[in-house]
Amino acid sequence: MTGVSLDSLLALGFLLGLRHATEADHLAAISTIVTERRSLLSSSLVGALWGLGHTLALLIAGVGVLLLRYELTDRMVHGFELCVGIMLVLLGINVLRTLASHEGWHVRHAHPHAAVAQHSHADVWLVWRPLFVGMVHGVAGSAPLLLLALTAMSSPLAAFSYIAVFGVGSMTGMTIMSLLVGVPARLTAQFARTNVAVRGLSGLFSVGLGLFIVYENAVLNRLIA
Repeated sequence: MTGVSLDSLLALGFLLGLRHATEADHLAAISTIVTERRSLLSSSLVGALWGLGHTLALLIAGVGVLLLRYELTDRMVHGFELCVGIMLVLLGINVLRTLASHEGWHVRHAHPHAAVAQHSHADVWLVWRPLFVGMVHGVAGSAPLLLLALTAMSSPLAAFSYIAVFGVGSMTGMTIMSLLVGVPARLTAQFARTNVAVRGLSGLFSVGLGLFIVYENAVLNRLIA
């Protein structure tokens, strides 16, 4: 494969990575996390962590498929997609549960020292959650990308380069999308009811899309007999 054609494919990989970040299930998942943040910098960090997790999962899957010649069956692909659907439902339910519960609000204001300890643990989870969510999406979306890399690239090194560039594109795209999704949450931060409505819509969207993905893979594709 010539240098020009490889450069073109890598550039295409970056653009496809940017586009990949705009898929509905990715936006649904990330919106449930981003709408909890109160700053645009924090929102963009969520997207970057999602993209990092997504890229790590793709590279790990690439090792199995491109180097170890492990085959991904259709049943496995649908199983991964089912996991994405379940994850979306859980993320959405968590948002709705948080909005419906006022007990945590009273606890935080009644016991400031306990709130500091709880906040530190929450910060750790806030870092790991988008990374984990991105990895789940990366595993679920690895099959078509790895198939393209296998057919279009002349060597494993070129294939991994394509996957890495795709990952950088998806990380860039999701950082931008997270920033855009975070704008409504930031603008409504001083208006409690409007902010609750924004977060509630993100939770409902995540639950609804998650249930559809579960139905599509578990029932229509007969993953669960």
